[in-house]
Amino acid sequence: MSRSHLIAVAVSTALLGAVLTYQPAAASPAPRITRAGLDPALVTGRGADVPFVEQEAENAAFTGEQLGPGREAYTLPAEASGRTAVRLQPKQYVEFTLTQPANAFTLRYSIPDAPAGGGITAPLDVSVNGKHRQTMTLTSQYAWLYGMYPFSNDPNVDPIPGWWKPEPDPVAKPFRPNHFYDEQRVMLDRTYQAGARIRFAVPNATAAAWTVLDVADFELVKAPLKQPARSLDVRLFGADPTGRRDAAPAIERTIAAAQRIGWSVFIPAGTFQVNRHIVVDRVTIRGAGNWWTIIKGRVLPLAEPAPDKSVHSAPGFYGKYAADGGSTGVHLSDFAIESDVRERIDTDQVNGIGGAIGGGSTIQNLYLHHTKVGIWLDGPMDGLLIRNNVITDAVADGINLHLGVSNVRATNNFVRNSGDDGLAMWSEANPSGVVNHDNVYDHNTVQTPVLANNIAIYGGRDNAVTDNLVADPIREGSTLHAGSRFNATPFEGTLRFARNTTVRGGPRDLNWNIGLGAIWLYALQSTMSAPIEIVDSSFLDSTYNAMMFVVDWPVKDDYAITGVVVRNAHVDGTGTNVVNARVGGWATFENVDARNVGAPFVNNCGTFHFNGPPEFDVRLLAGNDGGWTSATWCEDRPTVVPPPPPSPWN
Repeated sequence: MSRSHLIAVAVSTALLGAVLTYQPAAASPAPRITRAGLDPALVTGRGADVPFVEQEAENAAFTGEQLGPGREAYTLPAEASGRTAVRLQPKQYVEFTLTQPANAFTLRYSIPDAPAGGGITAPLDVSVNGKHRQTMTLTSQYAWLYGMYPFSNDPNVDPIPGWWKPEPDPVAKPFRPNHFYDEQRVMLDRTYQAGARIRFAVPNATAAAWTVLDVADFELVKAPLKQPARSLDVRLFGADPTGRRDAAPAIERTIAAAQRIGWSVFIPAGTFQVNRHIVVDRVTIRGAGNWWTIIKGRVLPLAEPAPDKSVHSAPGFYGKYAADGGSTGVHLSDFAIESDVRERIDTDQVNGIGGAIGGGSTIQNLYLHHTKVGIWLDGPMDGLLIRNNVITDAVADGINLHLGVSNVRATNNFVRNSGDDGLAMWSEANPSGVVNHDNVYDHNTVQTPVLANNIAIYGGRDNAVTDNLVADPIREGSTLHAGSRFNATPFEGTLRFARNTTVRGGPRDLNWNIGLGAIWLYALQSTMSAPIEIVDSSFLDSTYNAMMFVVDWPVKDDYAITGVVVRNAHVDGTGTNVVNARVGGWATFENVDARNVGAPFVNNCGTFHFNGPPEFDVRLLAGNDGGWTSATWCEDRPTVVPPPPPSPWN
């Protein structure tokens, strides 16, 4: 190192020290642990049991500006956890106080895009108890999409010609900015005990006009897992743990050797460069833990389109496609995939996990980041357990079970900031007549899907959505959904929604300009007549309605929704109604208690004939408390009355 370089380092270090002079927090509120932005007592028993604790920036000590609460799409508050965040300028900070020991954190943040798109980077200083520990490099390279589906990275993009939109022309630019947030995982230099103060401060020298902090998840990461007995270490076959050389061929050689002798594959702590799919079948692949074993790669253009129509490659583990027989006996666990997907190209297979994986396989303890979809499985396939995974910042869905998928259980997964449905089951119609059936989504936490729904079921037979915590949908969807749409097979058997908690669901649909329900059923392509149960659930702080039954105008006289059972539910806060019916059909309501409702409980416009009783029959059974009435009332767009925050139900 030259003498001039040493002097420059010394000067910059001195300046850095001056910038980071510790200032006591102006106010030190007691630390507050939340789940989906709420007191954990309000969501007990719902959602994923995660190894970290959530603290919202607005509940910490800060010197910046609180943003929100706000729920209107295309705004920073709407996409924030809890619909509130903190904006910082240079020298401003947010300071959290640990409530339990931690040696790592995940920080969710937003910084501006570059003027022409593509993102920028900016520093953020991290100090503990007044001492600078490291400087993070924040990036907006994986955020900031614009326009209409399937979106663009270009802030000057025009609306898609021919697509209906409510905005008058010419549209303001940038048009519909969205997907503002990203997150980053960071290991601290050591374990800090409860009471330690973790401060995030914006230095003077930053390229970001502002820095928004949303939420921090603090975690005590365990030591790396040891190599299991009867396993092969990928380094023995040439895999580079520094990330400098392509490790995919070595990992494939390890898999082949392990299959020959009946052993498993071990990927130790390190960063392993992988820029394409690794095909897996009849193999167990374990890492040292998803904080330690990192599969990291880039999205690369292909010389020519692949048979699956992909035009790019990216890191991922794929079962064989169903047309090739699918894969069985696959067990993937305890590693991370850090991908590089920055735009949505629906023909690209650039997902973290893909193909057809069944036959008693397991996918667990993974961290999937910056993928198109975290886990997208194309059937027909049968028999898979997906559990204990964290999927964040996907450009499209978190998990999607597509086309004849059966007997899959996805449990205890955490999904945040998906660009489409957080969890979906899509039983697409097909010549073979196979349907999605007997699948379960249970005990998952799904937060802040930027587009569409937290959990959505499109057709299928005898599927279930139970014990989930779902919060903060942004637009064109809500927290829970069942829809006859996207060329789905008809609903058959019983679809069961049980013991779920929705939080701040029921947003405004921009195209319809009406409020949705926290749970909404949509008969777009066929009548929904199979039994649907909505039982033992809580609907908290719904922006518009708690429940909605709807048909699209062109088919309002063709399709209906019948046989829905709503039983044993709590509704705590709606901006408008408990029930909004815009379709023909019927549903029963029993032991549904509601309070803090902003409009008459039932808004029943049926199919908008206005020439007699509405075509949707709201059948009130016993035990409905709070203000239910059978009187007919129809209001197209009732005034929103924001409810008070949810509270314990006595």
